[in-house]
Amino acid sequence: MPKNIFGAAVATEATPASTALPSSRRLLWLLGPALVAGVAYLDPGNVAANMSAGAQYGYLLVWVVVSGNVMAWLVQYLSAKLGVVTGKSLPEALRDRFGTRAGRIAYWLQAEAVAMATDIAEVIGGAVALYLLFDLPLLLGGLITGVISMGLLLVQTHKGPWVFERIVIALLLVIAVGFCAGVVIAPPEASSVVGGLVPRFADANSVLLAASILGATIMPHAIYAHSSLARDRFGRAPSQLGIPRLLRATRWDVSVAMLIAGSVNVAMLLLAAVNLAGVEGTDSLEGAHAALETALGPVIATLFAVGLLASGLASTAVGAYAGAEIMEGLLHRRISIVARRLITLTPALIILAAGVDPTFALILSQVALSFGIPFALLPLVNLTARRSVMGHYANKWFTTAAGILVSALLIALNVVLIVLTVQG
Repeated sequence: MPKNIFGAAVATEATPASTALPSSRRLLWLLGPALVAGVAYLDPGNVAANMSAGAQYGYLLVWVVVSGNVMAWLVQYLSAKLGVVTGKSLPEALRDRFGTRAGRIAYWLQAEAVAMATDIAEVIGGAVALYLLFDLPLLLGGLITGVISMGLLLVQTHKGPWVFERIVIALLLVIAVGFCAGVVIAPPEASSVVGGLVPRFADANSVLLAASILGATIMPHAIYAHSSLARDRFGRAPSQLGIPRLLRATRWDVSVAMLIAGSVNVAMLLLAAVNLAGVEGTDSLEGAHAALETALGPVIATLFAVGLLASGLASTAVGAYAGAEIMEGLLHRRISIVARRLITLTPALIILAAGVDPTFALILSQVALSFGIPFALLPLVNLTARRSVMGHYANKWFTTAAGILVSALLIALNVVLIVLTVQG
C-alpha cells in the first residue's frame, strides 16, 4: 500500500477507504482530522479572549462565541472537503492557481506572518501555564513549551498521523476538563446565557474583544492545516466510490470537533462571567487564575492552569504543522523542524523577554489573526465552488453563498474594528 509524506499507509484506488479496514473499525478510522484541527479553536488566545470578554462584559458576547463556532463548522468542512476530493492541501491548490512565483511568495509571506502570530499566542499561553503551576520564569516556560512542541512534531514525522492524532486528542480532553470544571461547580443562570445570545456591542472595546474572539475561533492556520490533515489521512488519490463516504464521515468529524470546541469556548466565557465579573485584576490570565482560586478553590484553579498548558502544547504543535504545510504547498520547500521551530519561536520569546503583558499580547495576536482570515477563507470558498477543481463535488450554490456571507461578515467586523479603534 502506498504511503503518505509521513510514511503512513493510505487508501488508494486499489484499497478504497470503505473496504480497507474491518467494518467495526471503519467509522473510528474516518474520524480524527477535525479533532486535531479543532485544537486550534482552543488555544491560549481563545482563553485570553473569552476570559477577558466574560470578565469585562459578562454574558454580552456569548453570541459572538456561538456564531463563530457555527461559521467555523462551514469553514472547516470546506477545508477538509478540498483535501478529501482533490488529494491536495489548500496551499498546494493555491500554488497551482498562482501565475507567478512572486505571487506565491507574497501569499506565503502573509501566511507565514499569520502562523507566527499564532505561535506567539500558543507559546505565551504555555509559558503562563508553567508559571502558574510551577512558578517558572516566563522566558524559561516559553522555551520549554517550544521544546515539547518540537517533540510532538517529531512524533508526527516519524510515527505518522495516527499517533500524533491520539496525542492531540488526549490533550484536547485535558483542555475540556480543565476549562469546564469551574462551570460545573458554579453554573451560570440560564436566563443570563440566553440573554447573551442577542447580537449587540457595548463600546469599541467590546468590538475589539469580538474580533479577538473570532480571530481565535476561525483561525487561518486551522484552515490550511485541516485540508492537509484530511489529505494525509485519506491519501492523495482516494477512490471516487469512497469520496461520498469520506465526506459524510468528515461532516460527522467536523460536527463533533466543533461541538467540543464551541462548548469549551462558551464555558470559558461563562466561567469568567460568573466568577470574575467586577473582580479587580482579572484582566490577565494570572489575575483570572488567582480570582478562580479565591472563588472556587485551588483544585479548580489548578485544573484551569493544566488546561491552559495542554492548550499551549497541543495548539503550538498543530500551528507548526500548518506552517510547514504552507511552505511546502506554496513553495515546494521544506526546512528542518528545528530550524522552523526556532524561527517561529523567536518572536514569542522576544515578547516574553521584553516583559510585555502576556494577556495583552495574546489578545492582540488574535486580532492579527482575524485580519488573516480573508486570505485563507476567500480562496477556500472560491476553489471548492469550482467544478474545474472539485468536479462533481463542487459546492452547491447555497454553500458558496454561505461561505461568501461568512467572509463578508468577518471582513466587515474588521473594518468596524479599525474605525472604532481610530475614533477611540
